[in-house]
Amino acid sequence: MLAVGGCGGSDETTTGSTSAVDTGQVELSTAFGSMDKLPGVLTTAPPWPRNEATLQRRLRAIGLPALTAEGQVVHIHQHLDLFVEGRQVRIPANIGIGGAFISPLHTHEDVPSIIHVESPTETSFSLGQFFAVWGVRLDARCIGSKCAEGDRRLRMWVDGKLVSGDPTRLVLAEHQEIVIAYGTPAQMPKDVPSNYDFEAAGL
Repeated sequence: MLAVGGCGGSDETTTGSTSAVDTGQVELSTAFGSMDKLPGVLTTAPPWPRNEATLQRRLRAIGLPALTAEGQVVHIHQHLDLFVEGRQVRIPANIGIGGAFISPLHTHEDVPSIIHVESPTETSFSLGQFFAVWGVRLDARCIGSKCAEGDRRLRMWVDGKLVSGDPTRLVLAEHQEIVIAYGTPAQMPKDVPSNYDFEAAGL
């Protein structure tokens, strides 16, 4: 049996007004590419389940290990908020966790909106890899079945700053507050969180 433990839990964010486009504050990698052929990938509308039935096959497809315990060489956390057409989308607990294995990218039950990056090797990971582990399509235009058309767009903010381009390119760093929103300008979040109280969460 796989034994995993959360790292504490609370769910408090600080909000601020939307800032101008800024890519200088974050590290970007290459785009993840199409997720359409990943085993069990969801190209549906939210809500999205934790999608564990095909998790091990997805890990093999994207080259991530199925660990028997959480790694400790890299141990960082990010907070993720999702909005689709003006409504906040719940992020499931235990994304990336199977019956006897765990992905280096996962969520826990205490605060499911916190991404846990726990790797046994010194490696960087991207937001695209997290969505691939989850098995929810994400690219420059789409999240699930929701794709850019007309005045509907996919947007990403990191620490309250709008970041242009493909959100799968975001390199996950310690204590990022990440917001992804899809919809019309009127459906974008009015107060974009600029940070998260990781200290209150014990992280």
